[in-house]
Order: sequence, then C-alpha cells, then structure tokens
Amino acid sequence: MADKTSNQMWGGRFAAGPDAIMEAINASIGYDKRMAAQDIAGSKAHAAMLAATGIITDSDASAMKEGLDSVLAEIEGGNFAFSAALEDIHMNVEARLKEVIGAPAGRLHTGRSRNDQVATDFKLWVRDQLDAIEGALVALMRALVAQADAGADWVMPGFTHLQVAQPVTWGHHMMAYVEMFGRDLSRIRDARARMNECPLGSAALAGTSFPIDRDMTAQALGFDRPTANSLDAVSDRDFALEFLGAASICAMHLSRMAEELVIWSSAQFRFVSLSDRFSTGSSIMPQKKNPDAAELIRAKIGRIFGANVALMMVMKGLPLAYSKDMQEDKEQVFDAADNLMLALAAMEGMVRDMSANRDVLEAAAATGFSTATDLADWLVRVLGMPFRDAHHVTGTLVALAERQGCDLPDLTLEDMQGVHGAITQDVFDVLGVHNSVASRVSYGGTAPENVRAQVARWQEVLG
Repeated sequence: MADKTSNQMWGGRFAAGPDAIMEAINASIGYDKRMAAQDIAGSKAHAAMLAATGIITDSDASAMKEGLDSVLAEIEGGNFAFSAALEDIHMNVEARLKEVIGAPAGRLHTGRSRNDQVATDFKLWVRDQLDAIEGALVALMRALVAQADAGADWVMPGFTHLQVAQPVTWGHHMMAYVEMFGRDLSRIRDARARMNECPLGSAALAGTSFPIDRDMTAQALGFDRPTANSLDAVSDRDFALEFLGAASICAMHLSRMAEELVIWSSAQFRFVSLSDRFSTGSSIMPQKKNPDAAELIRAKIGRIFGANVALMMVMKGLPLAYSKDMQEDKEQVFDAADNLMLALAAMEGMVRDMSANRDVLEAAAATGFSTATDLADWLVRVLGMPFRDAHHVTGTLVALAERQGCDLPDLTLEDMQGVHGAITQDVFDVLGVHNSVASRVSYGGTAPENVRAQVARWQEVLG
C-alpha cells in the first residue's frame, strides 16, 4: 500500500516504491511535521493568490481553504496519521487535502515547487522562534534589571582571573548581563528583519511561467517583500545559520551566567541563595542543595553550538540550487530552538527567585586588598605621584599588610608613612569598599548613581 501511495504522489516515475532503507533515509516527516501550521499558512496564501490572479477558480480556492483548515484541525487535535511513505509534511498535507476535497487539491501546487514551499515554511518557523526568543530575552532582562535596582548600592568583589580585583556593586554586575543579553536581543531583531523575504513563487529554481503575484503572498504571510532571485531563494539557509549564530552567542552568555550561579551558590562563596524551584537535593547527603538548573543550562549550550557547526557543514559544499542535503537543515535548528528557549526560561526563573546575600557580598568585597587601586589612584591624584611609582608604593603596602595579617584599611597611618612619608590621614577616605564604588562615577562605572541611571534607561527600553 505504501508503494502504491508513493508512486501516485510521484506521478508514476518509479516502477516500484523505495525499499525500507531508502524510505527511512529519504523521509523527513518524523521531524518536519513541526512545520505543519506554517505549511498550511503558506498553502492558504498561495491558493488565495492563485484565485486572485485567475489561475484557479474562486470555488477551488474556497475549497482549498476549508480543506486546509480541516487538515490543520486534525493535526492540532492529534487525529492526523502521518505517513513516512509520503516523505514530508508537504506531501502529507496535500495527500490528506485530496482525500478531504477531491480534485481541487491537485491544483494547489500550481506555480510552486516543494523547493520554494519548504524554504517558505522553514522561514516562517524560524521567524516564529525569533519572536518567541525575543519575548524570553526581554523577560530575562527585566528580571536582571529588577535585581540591579534592588542592589544598586550593595558592594561585592569584582573579579579578574577569578581573583578579587576591585569592589563593584551587585547592581553593576547584574547590569553587565543586561548589556550582554541586550546585544543578543539586537541580534535576534536584526536577524528577523534580514530574513523577512518570501521565497514562495520561486518554484523549483527558475521561477514560473504562471502570472503569479508574489507581492500578494509575501504580504499575506507577513513578509516585507518577495525574494529577488529564485536560485538564491530555494538554496538559501542563511536565515537558519544566522538564527543559530545568534542563538550560539546568546547561549554562551547564558552559560557564563550559569557558571557564576554555580560558583556563587556554593558553600565556599554563599553570594546567592537559589530557590528550591531551581535546585535539587542529594540522594545521600541531606545538607546539599544543588544548582541543577544552572548546571543543565551550562551543559545544554553545547547542543546549540553543535547545531551551528552541523548546519555549516551541511551547507558548505552545496552548488546552486537545491540539493537533498538541505533536508538535514531542520533537526539541528529545531533542537537548538527548543534548548535555547528552555535555557532562557530556566535562567529567568532563577534570576527572579534568587536572593543575594548582601552581608556576605560586602564582607567578600573587603578581602584580597580590593581597594589597592584606590590607594594607588589617591597617591597619583593627591600627591602627584607618577602612576608607576604609586603602583610600587601600593605594592609595598600590600606586602606589609600581608605580613601583619590585615587588609589595607587596617594599617595605621604610621605604617603607611613608613613606606612613603607624604601619605596623610585623608587616604583612609578612599580605602573603604563603599567609598571605592562611590568614586567610580565615570560613564559605565560601578557607582550606585550610575547603576540607577542605567536601570532607569533599561526600564524605559524594555517597557
């Protein structure tokens, strides 16, 4: 029965249907059925255009629309029997449409090919994912802004090489991720604008001799314009690659933040407490609270990176126009989209629920001679010392504090003057961590007033 159905759809080209191996390697219905809604939307727009241009009758177009709506309802209701023998979502829908409305279904494919059909479906699907990711990014950024607003003046250690460097504010650290995810948001929006051209009507590769109206179908499907070159339109997967590229950079940012949450929630740091909703316990150690959501985000990112490389490898050697290799374009994109959306949702939940341990952050900010740079800057600013000389004096004072087992603010004035006699009592005004962060008022700096200004700016941007 499968052979007969396959032969009918191919117009009698083969004397016998493909064997089980060929059917398995050739069929894509197992995954491209996810594009059913996009495929039917494209077919409805195409049918309306065919009627408007007089290529088919209005009655045929009406039957097609009603039949396609019926098929979509079956699919969405879980009542549709997908067939691997029919290879893909396009042939499955068309075959079922014929069963529903009869002869008019055979006219639906006039003026198009599966090549432009799949390109259109895939673009519509990717566009929907870009819209969903935009919403998820905005939600995550709002959660980060809320954290920054609450802790605009909470001091914490800033790190380089994961070593204590200088004091910063909790709000400043949260807003760093807002900037990162803001660039992701820009890339997502940019990718959507660039890919929003409609391939439908490019047919197999050369266009069609039928008097179709490509502007009409483009407009009906929400595209800005039709694609300008039929060869390029059916063989282009840049939109999918750009989606994966933007997704990979966003995923990298998520992984970096996940790593920090794993570190910060550890018993050694205790910078943050994660909610029970995004943590698990140990099967044997009752005291443990594991940051599993953060760890799984960190791991899932590899799948998104892998999808990006995989599709690059599929496309890198293909001549124009369409090749069957391009059937391997979807599974990677589907998987990457699923995992990115899941990672964004999990990170947004963790950020909204987590509590920063303010006292622990402040205590940690005061360790590791974190105000050494403030001391060096004071020597330059107040005593007029060349920075390299100030660096040397500060290093000597750090070594003295290490020997005494204390931090820089705990040294006496006599201790400091023993290293450089011109140092005065005023130096202690810059050595506290609160004084340090308050002094960093340069644009983009960590001062609480700067953080609050950036919070207000992003609140307005995000709405």
